[in-house]
Amino acid sequence: MVKEVERAGIPIVQMANLVLVAKNIGANRIVPTISIPHPLGDPNTPKEEQWKLRYHRVGIALQGLMTDIEQQTVFDV
Repeated sequence: MVKEVERAGIPIVQMANLVLVAKNIGANRIVPTISIPHPLGDPNTPKEEQWKLRYHRVGIALQGLMTDIEQQTVFDV
């Protein structure tokens, strides 16, 4: 589905912890996440720390939307 939305001219950022799977399905902009059950946080950390993790990763995803790319790109977190 990611590829079809991008073909329509709408940029997509795939946030996934299985980066190789995201690459194989054809996602062009990929932001690695933390884990499958908790992609943007770690329930073993204080709420403030979880908020920082989420804020940081979503910020990278937003930067990815604004980045012009020519090939598949995995953004560093």
